[in-house]
Amino acid sequence: MLLSGGLERPLFFSDDSHSADGGYSWWIVRSQCETFQEECVRMAWGVWTFVLCMTLWICSATQSAKTVYPRLRLSHKELWELNRTRVFQAGEGRLQHYSMLLDETQERLIIGGKDILYSLNLERITAPHKEIHWPSSEEQVGDCLMQGREKPECANYIKLVQHYNSTHLLACGTGAFSPVCAYIRVGRGTELEGEFRLESDHIESGRGRCPFHPNSPSASTMYRGELFVGLYTDYWENDAALYRLGNRSFIRTEVGDRQQLNEPKFVGSAVIPDNDDPADDKVYYFFTERVANIEGGNKAVYTRVARVCANDQGGQRMLVNRWSSFLKTRLICSVAGPNGIDTHFDELKDVFVLRKKDEKNPEIFGLFSTTSAVFKGYAVCMYNMEDIRAAFNGPFAYRERTDHHWKVYDGRVPYPRPGSCASKINGGQFSSSKEYPDEVLRFVRSHPFMFQAVQPVHRRPILLDTEGGRKLTQLAVDRVEAEDGHYNVLFIGTDNSVVLKMITIYNKEADTVEEVLLEELQVFKVPVPITEILISTKRHQLYVGSELGVTQIRVHQCGLYGSACADCCLARDPYCAWDGFTCSRYYPAGLYTKRRFRRQDVRHGNAVQQCNGLQLSEEQIISEKLVYGVENNSTLLECRPRSLQASVTWYIQQGVDMEEVKGDDRVIQTPHGLLLLKIAKGDAGVYVCQSTEHGFVQTVVRVTLEVLDEGKVEGLLHKGEEDEGDSPHRPPPCPFPSLPSAPSSSKLWYKDFMQLIGYSNFQQVAQYCEKVWCVSDRKRKKLKGMAPKWRYTPGAEQRARARAPRHTQGQ
Repeated sequence: MLLSGGLERPLFFSDDSHSADGGYSWWIVRSQCETFQEECVRMAWGVWTFVLCMTLWICSATQSAKTVYPRLRLSHKELWELNRTRVFQAGEGRLQHYSMLLDETQERLIIGGKDILYSLNLERITAPHKEIHWPSSEEQVGDCLMQGREKPECANYIKLVQHYNSTHLLACGTGAFSPVCAYIRVGRGTELEGEFRLESDHIESGRGRCPFHPNSPSASTMYRGELFVGLYTDYWENDAALYRLGNRSFIRTEVGDRQQLNEPKFVGSAVIPDNDDPADDKVYYFFTERVANIEGGNKAVYTRVARVCANDQGGQRMLVNRWSSFLKTRLICSVAGPNGIDTHFDELKDVFVLRKKDEKNPEIFGLFSTTSAVFKGYAVCMYNMEDIRAAFNGPFAYRERTDHHWKVYDGRVPYPRPGSCASKINGGQFSSSKEYPDEVLRFVRSHPFMFQAVQPVHRRPILLDTEGGRKLTQLAVDRVEAEDGHYNVLFIGTDNSVVLKMITIYNKEADTVEEVLLEELQVFKVPVPITEILISTKRHQLYVGSELGVTQIRVHQCGLYGSACADCCLARDPYCAWDGFTCSRYYPAGLYTKRRFRRQDVRHGNAVQQCNGLQLSEEQIISEKLVYGVENNSTLLECRPRSLQASVTWYIQQGVDMEEVKGDDRVIQTPHGLLLLKIAKGDAGVYVCQSTEHGFVQTVVRVTLEVLDEGKVEGLLHKGEEDEGDSPHRPPPCPFPSLPSAPSSSKLWYKDFMQLIGYSNFQQVAQYCEKVWCVSDRKRKKLKGMAPKWRYTPGAEQRARARAPRHTQGQ
């Protein structure tokens, strides 16, 4: 079952729920879902109840699912033919990328792989590039193998690449389970002229900066020459920590403190200022962790956001070289249901921080999944920094014992407030956290958890997906200005090489969120999980990573929606608008176009209003087709609207009026057109296919169906058999004197068919058929006669194979 990409029929829907337009009556879906929810609450808890409740979740989510298909679906081949994509792959065909860094300033894309770093041109990643080979030493590999690791693991996987300053990057790798870091010198200029060199005399230990295992999760960010990173710091992955390393003494979380970090999986991090005072800047970490279930049993998984002060110095007598500002709280992403039952998406897969002009208030987007092994669903939730700050400035949580519920701490909170930074904004009484009273440090160590969780915007996901055949893996977001406002365009990676391009529209009056799936792009030739998505807003390009390579793809190609005004407006793509001639890139007023020539309506897709008076030119390009069918046989009248989101209705023209074609056991509407089974003479006529999308109706194709008499066609098919007596073979369409069964005076039998259907351009069709059938037949016979000349002599084939390159054998 799918919410944002298709809707399959649930088993418990009755036939009566099927509506005339091919969808399902939403009020019936809602009522049946609510019935299941009530039944689930009444029944005793058990396995079948659990299954019902998981189905219940599908029901509640399905109520808001309106977008079934993408408007455009493009395969990898089509993207290549449209010159919309480029793919960079390593020489051996597998890139094995583990980190990517977008450098807009120097126009580079830095990729960290296995024993290698690449520097690619941002404008064209397939252009000549530079490489740095950085393998582990023989000693490191030997020690790694001695410790029982597999040989593929004993390599230097580049897991971290960050900007260090204007001339250097910091790169760290696993170093065959002995992490190492080095500085990469990057000069300015074009890619061929600029520097890209590892400074081998400054290689350092990477412990605390890079994990040991290539698949160990980590999250890092660089701020003012200091590295803030969340990772597992030891060989056995028992010590999880949030580190700060740089010119000052290192700071980290307490070793073994399960209150701070409990089996975390780090996803992302970002520096976000609270105000204009740099001393008050905070670093935010996003991760999941295990939480003990009070009722017993397995541990639950929750998503957390943690916060530390960038200028934290730790304490003087306690919390030495430890965070004195560490606080954390829960990120909620859930679907509310009746009877107080919510469905939670607790496992964070990816996080994206969308920067805006106001750098203090970016929007946070999280891609979540359910944690159930029985049913997998995905959601995207959006958060405001205002709500995140409110949670950290709210009440602290406490519990008396680990098997008790969390409560609001109602005791005295010391001054300065635990978790606050030493800055002028906070009174300026303390110049460093080392000056904080022990009472404050003691409190923050014992109360790191905030009671108030962070709820998403609108208190619900902005996107839901329960497509069982795929997993959502990565997320990137672009903020786009359109004629009727600003929109967030989501680019979501999947595990089968597909990138989904979507927008979500919130209806304040109805308190609903509409999902609009614009494009479905297959960015790699074979199905492979997408492991990273970076977006260049300056170039309007995506850079999508996988183990096979990195692909570069334009975020829009407006001309694909069609040249007509209606097609462009119905697309609802904020990147695109009709400019008076075609569908092209939208620009704000005054830049490249005049306002009166633009047609765009992203919120409603109202082509009737936007394109009023512009339909006459569109009527002139309606496709006309002539189709012949034979009595008692089947015929398909093809109709493929440009948009996959449009609904199709067929009509048969009766004089000046048109009557809708009703489906039955003989007339079936398919995604490819109208299928007529056992057609009769009465089925002949003019059929009109119309598409409807957002209230806009347009004719896609007009098909004239002619029905041929079955008896006459049968007579023509068996005419040759009658002339040849009992011969079961029909004479060939072309008379060849060399064939004894084809006299030179034999008539071209297909001409009888042309006369039967009364084709007006008979002479041209006859010439075409002779060219296709007769000339092609002669060529085939000629090639067949020449074939023996090219056969191998005895033993020659083996000698030829021996000379062939090894990689061609067996192909």
